[in-house]
Amino acid sequence: MLAPYPQLVRAGYRRHASYWQASLGGVTANVVFGLLRGAILIAVLAQRGSVAGYDTAVAVTYVWLGQGLIGVVLLWGDTELSQRIRTGDVVIDLSRPWNLQAAMLATDLGRAGHAIGARLLPPMAFGALFFPLRWPEHPITWILIAAAVPLAVTVSFSIRFLLNASAFWLLDARGALAVWGATSGVLGGLVLPLSWYPSWARAVLAWTPFPALFQFPIDVFTERGDAFTLITKQLVWAALLLAAGQVVLARGTRRLVVQGG
Repeated sequence: MLAPYPQLVRAGYRRHASYWQASLGGVTANVVFGLLRGAILIAVLAQRGSVAGYDTAVAVTYVWLGQGLIGVVLLWGDTELSQRIRTGDVVIDLSRPWNLQAAMLATDLGRAGHAIGARLLPPMAFGALFFPLRWPEHPITWILIAAAVPLAVTVSFSIRFLLNASAFWLLDARGALAVWGATSGVLGGLVLPLSWYPSWARAVLAWTPFPALFQFPIDVFTERGDAFTLITKQLVWAALLLAAGQVVLARGTRRLVVQGG
């Protein structure tokens, strides 16, 4: 009999595979915004030639890979844990024979696995049809990107878990999640390449987990910088944030107050 976590990965995949209309709508939105973002960056590069090492091919690859990663990394919309804490239903989850954080991570990895096929590949294919993408030149890069993307998902999940777990104390985590939703794309390299930021901003962000969400996977794919260093940084941040989540979960469980029941 399989342990619960592999089964939860499969359940996460199947749960999201059943909502193909939502996936189609998400891909359509990603493609439309990709065209807008691509046009802006191409216009900038037409005037400057290159910016921080980004030529047209690297810039449009950054755009289409970033648009595809939106649905995989999932920065926004994850409020299930905070809602269950607020209603008290989390007590059921905590009583089950699993580690709640590990169970939720397994489910999220299953969701991300579905999103790779449904949300990442279609925008990349569309971009490849109409733009000169910068494809990896070394075969090992494909292996490295296969590690960088799950690590980006894990970092994103770990941050979302911590924000949702704040409901143990705040009872309503919507404020914390709203701040995260408004800033994560800018700080993670989704809106603009982080190498386009001022030097002081890059120095500050280098000490945060934000680049591990989008910029690092994109840099690995476009072979900018040392891929092993980037993946190591992702791995360190994933481990630190998961450990922090365990501490927060343990302390939150001790002060849990069940409401409404």
